[in-house]
Amino acid sequence: MKTIIAKIDNPLSDLISDDIYDLLDAQGLIDEKAVRDYQIRKTFKNLRSSKISAGDAIDAIREEYPYLQFDTIRKIVYQINK
Repeated sequence: MKTIIAKIDNPLSDLISDDIYDLLDAQGLIDEKAVRDYQIRKTFKNLRSSKISAGDAIDAIREEYPYLQFDTIRKIVYQINK
């Protein structure tokens, strides 16, 4: 009996290939929260480069992630990478 594995869209396509992402995901090595935070920072950067205010950019991101509060998104986008 064959098992069907659903192909997951690679949210890190600008960093790694789809094959590598699928392999890492299959092994449970993808941190979903870190990927989400990366996508939020990327979206925020794109919105800010479009001359949208920081508050409006965070509000736009909140529409996509309604379970996150304004301050949580603010902390994610202004987080200093160590």
